[in-house]
Amino acid sequence: MDLTEIQDYAIQARMAFIVGAGTFDRVFAGIRFAEVDGYLLYVYARDEPTAAEIEDKYALHIAIVASQIIGREIDLVVVLPKVLQ
Repeated sequence: MDLTEIQDYAIQARMAFIVGAGTFDRVFAGIRFAEVDGYLLYVYARDEPTAAEIEDKYALHIAIVASQIIGREIDLVVVLPKVLQ
């Protein structure tokens, strides 16, 4: 299921609130919360190092926020660089 633009922006806004403006601008710039497949959420980050940092440090937060916004349980967040999109 592809996420709507509203859901994508809602997750971004909630993550910006959680991590703060400075961290959000540094790490989450250009992010796209793209689709849900079962219990997986696919996210696209600007490059590979950023994708790894998001997956390592923020995947649990993203899963909780996305579950609330989408209304489905998300158990795993897969963050890929945009070049693989």
